[in-house]
Amino acid sequence: MSVLKQFRRKIGLNRGSLLARLPLHWQYVLRYHSRHRDFCLLLKPKTFNQKLFYKMIYDRRPLLVTFADKLQAREYVRQKIGAEILVNLLAVTDRPEEIRFDLLPDRFVMKANHGSGFVRIVKNKRLEDEADLRRTCQKWLSTSYGASNGEWAYEGIPPKIMIESFLDSGHGEAAYDYKFFVFNGKAFVIQVDMDRFIGHQRDLFTREWKRLDVRYDLPNSTRPVLKPACLDQMIKIAERLGEETDFVRVDLYEVGGRIFFGELTNFPLNGSHQFEPKEFDAVLGAQWRIEGYGK
Repeated sequence: MSVLKQFRRKIGLNRGSLLARLPLHWQYVLRYHSRHRDFCLLLKPKTFNQKLFYKMIYDRRPLLVTFADKLQAREYVRQKIGAEILVNLLAVTDRPEEIRFDLLPDRFVMKANHGSGFVRIVKNKRLEDEADLRRTCQKWLSTSYGASNGEWAYEGIPPKIMIESFLDSGHGEAAYDYKFFVFNGKAFVIQVDMDRFIGHQRDLFTREWKRLDVRYDLPNSTRPVLKPACLDQMIKIAERLGEETDFVRVDLYEVGGRIFFGELTNFPLNGSHQFEPKEFDAVLGAQWRIEGYGK
């Protein structure tokens, strides 16, 4: 039994109640320790994940709420880049019982605007149970994502259900997801997520499209990943969207030579997942110059 567990047992507190009694900074120190098995005071963060935790504690700029809210993020993109890269929005509601599935196309993507992971792909609505889809929507709407994950930017976002067009890879599956890690307005590394709903794999590339021998939470791809034809333009868009902050992950898609916006992510994977080899965490952290918040 770890020292931390012994301490909690001795004072008769579970993890949640213990954290709630501590100053905010110490809450995140303990969160970091529980997820990485590494004790760091987070006063002078160096690795990528340490800096993510530091950002969760101290970066309280309203811009992070804009990024976190998937509806506000669309408007931000519209103003910075233009509406042409926005995925077609078919419906927005906070009343799942009012969704007209009969008016939707056979394939669509259902998501909630106020959290991460609230996504359901519908590739053939005739095979879906509408009541189950509505229950899923209601569950999302009743979930306070920010409070349970320590990501303050999600707290207070009015929850909505969004239904978007399905982006086809060309093989009937969801398009590849290109995630640009933008530090101080400069894209440094690109995460590519493949087959997200049928056998999720993930690779990391440099901006010159050199595959990195790094594993990040998921298995690497078992086949070569071709460089997108419009990679240079995708990098420009990502850097334009990330120019107002010290770090944000910009998610884009490429379908038939056309670029689409996915989302803006302040705290990828909640800072909870590790790189293999671990040294890459420090490599990525070295690219990040924290500015505008903290001590």
